[in-house]
Amino acid sequence: MAKLNWGMVGGGEGSQIGPAHRLGSGLDGLFQFTAGALDHRPEEGKQYGQSLGLAAERSYGDWREMLEGERNRPDKIDLVTVATPNSTHFEITKGFLEAGFHVLCEKPMTMTVEEGEEIVKLSTRTGRICAVNYGYTGYSLVRHMKAMVARGDLGKVRLVKTEFAHGHHADAADADNPRVRWRYDPAQAGVSAQFADCGIHAMHMASFITGQQVTKLSADIVSCLAARELEDDAMVNFRMDGGTVGRLWTSSVAIGNQHGLSIQVFGEKGGLRWAQEQPNQLYYMPLNERLQTIERGEANLSPEADRTTRVTVGHAEGMPLAFANIYKDLAEAINAEKEGRKMDPAANLYPRAEDGLRSMAAVSAVAESGAADALWVDARPPMYR
Repeated sequence: MAKLNWGMVGGGEGSQIGPAHRLGSGLDGLFQFTAGALDHRPEEGKQYGQSLGLAAERSYGDWREMLEGERNRPDKIDLVTVATPNSTHFEITKGFLEAGFHVLCEKPMTMTVEEGEEIVKLSTRTGRICAVNYGYTGYSLVRHMKAMVARGDLGKVRLVKTEFAHGHHADAADADNPRVRWRYDPAQAGVSAQFADCGIHAMHMASFITGQQVTKLSADIVSCLAARELEDDAMVNFRMDGGTVGRLWTSSVAIGNQHGLSIQVFGEKGGLRWAQEQPNQLYYMPLNERLQTIERGEANLSPEADRTTRVTVGHAEGMPLAFANIYKDLAEAINAEKEGRKMDPAANLYPRAEDGLRSMAAVSAVAESGAADALWVDARPPMYR
């Protein structure tokens, strides 16, 4: 099978997320990196792209030049990843979808619910994939958790507790650090800081694993550093459409926490616990039985977990491999379309534009609820009410 052509907007030299995408996209030999507009500085972006092996004519100065350059090529890109600042996601994603390209957009997909609804409708109308990089759902044991819930191992899910709390923005001396300051500036970040940055990962994880959507929420938000206009800590209670109760904590001032993404799911017949910093172990407690440790890569796991594990049991798989599983899903979806066949159902797990829209609705709801002393508010996008 020929490799698919892949391009990237953003993710240039010094980018936090760019290398993970380049590693993930190329890991399984399904995509080749053929085009890019990697920097907001055109010449620097072109030079960096060429240093990564792009041909000079496909190392572009900006995304519009890239779109026009790729649009009519016989070997045009099959997928473009958008890894630019948050406020540009909507415009770039919309442009590539309208031109007939499949898109993987970094989160948040848009800055507003209205923009999110437009992207969902555009993806449906054009028949083009718009995926959103909730990359932590690519971990093998997260997918096994989803499979266990779906096949009824836990019975009816009663409660989900999820968090994404780190301490890397706790130093008041960073108040004027531009790499930190923009995250708490409404002009650049929108209506939310910490929840929009990290909380939506935790909330999406809850929906991904349980197969349920958030319907309403109540949020207590605070700026622990008084100089910040937007929140650096949030506690969110939520309800899901299958009856599950949700608890979510997200923070950027939790000194001592490193990455801090974890989730617990409690059902009638058992419970599950997983943490992203120890991704090779999933803890399972069946009702009235002993605690079990499920190891990534061991025998007799679900097809969803087997498909997304590459390294022998006992060896670590990290974030770039989780990203690679999202790319592996997308390659299967694109190739299935090209070949006129149904895609492997174990691969049909990549996050969609609908997930990005629901996240933006949750962001808006958290801001609304937080400003109203934790009033319960509708967390659904208007088009899904």
